Amino acid sequence: MVVARDARFEVTWKAEDAENPRTWPVWYRRFIVAAMSFSTTIVVIYTTMYTSGVDGMQKEFNVSSETVVLLGLTTNLFGLALGSVVLSSLSEIYGRRPVYLISVLLFGILILPVALARNIEAVLISRFFGGFFGGTMIASAPGTVTDVTNEQHRALALSCWSLGTMNGPVLGPIIGGFIYQYLGWRWINWLVMICSAVSLFLMFLVKETYAPALLRKRTKKIQLETGDQRWWCLYDHEETGFEIIRTNLIRPFRMIVSEPICIFWNLYVGVVYAVLFLCFVAYPIVFQELRGWAPGLAGLSYCGIGTGTAIAVTLEPLIRRCIAMHPRDSMTGRPTPEAAVFAVCVGSFLIPIGEFWFAWTARPPIHWIWPILAGLPFGIGNGLVFIYATNYIAGSYTVYAASALAGNSIVRYGLAGVLPLAGSKLYSTLGANWAGTMLALIEVTLIPIPFIFYKYGHKIRVQSPMIVKGF
Repeated sequence: MVVARDARFEVTWKAEDAENPRTWPVWYRRFIVAAMSFSTTIVVIYTTMYTSGVDGMQKEFNVSSETVVLLGLTTNLFGLALGSVVLSSLSEIYGRRPVYLISVLLFGILILPVALARNIEAVLISRFFGGFFGGTMIASAPGTVTDVTNEQHRALALSCWSLGTMNGPVLGPIIGGFIYQYLGWRWINWLVMICSAVSLFLMFLVKETYAPALLRKRTKKIQLETGDQRWWCLYDHEETGFEIIRTNLIRPFRMIVSEPICIFWNLYVGVVYAVLFLCFVAYPIVFQELRGWAPGLAGLSYCGIGTGTAIAVTLEPLIRRCIAMHPRDSMTGRPTPEAAVFAVCVGSFLIPIGEFWFAWTARPPIHWIWPILAGLPFGIGNGLVFIYATNYIAGSYTVYAASALAGNSIVRYGLAGVLPLAGSKLYSTLGANWAGTMLALIEVTLIPIPFIFYKYGHKIRVQSPMIVKGF
């Protein structure tokens, strides 16, 4: 326990400190960003690759309803939502590295019961717990990227990290379609399990990057070497481990229902994400059932969305310049958080444009290239919304950014897990044209949300007790 807070005994980073992750060799920091991107992408791919094997599981397990099999997507997303909140809290106590190692190991192990499953219940339960441990990468990997980059290169590093993870939902069905067609649905799981072993190997090569954990370790070392308990660091825990976890579990839920920024942005991003995941139900209907494509070829139909999201990521330098042209905050000297919302405003129009386009070109005899091309504006819009809505939420709450983003993950994955269950019924009842139109109209009604925050976000922020005063 720290007995004094004398500034002379504070343990902190020194100039060019070799233990500071931001001073590590450039090649190693790039490796860490790449390792985080690969590991997160595997978790995301595992989520959506599942939809490629739904028909095979339905036949093998004798399940009459496709919706029951699709519950595997839902349970996995629910697991991701819960795991991203619970396990990210543990990193504040033990550091990121041990949490990564244990979580990635258990994520890989829990794929085994799915690959060997003899009934649908085993699949649903195992995918929930697999998602729970996979949630660590979703929640903490961006923090690791931030740990090893300075402010000047952080946006570029996060964009490089997100290139794989943003396209993960799309890569899953593309890869899964060919695997299912030629090897069967079980090999979808075997492939991910092999990739998770590679991910675990990479995690062993990644050192601890979390500054609070490193400084606490250094403080204890100095105290032991000197026998002087007056040495302290800014990140010494005043709460017990249980209290830290409890606080971090309660705060995201509290913010979901009490913070206007969280309420409206969680609603908007949640609906956008849910519609994206509904595509993993809609595209097989349009390209396999209506157009008669084989599963592998049908998986390639997602290339439009994937290309769109990749374009959104590569636009980062241009958007950064546009953000820099906005008025600066007198306190920080940097553009206000609302500056990032302009990119979301652009995306808010592109998403329904892509959805309308897809809806009315989905059915033959219209050439197949047109619904695929509809994925370009749809993918760009989704990429802009996810990247820059995250920037806005994090920039608004600063010290409570992790809790705000955890709450966003809960709502986002919750809606994404539920809406696809209605996808088959929606498309069979309304048809591809009107089902897509209905989704596009829902997205149109939500367009005012980013525009209101772009114009009045500052006034909303200054009225939030958490932002202005904290708890």
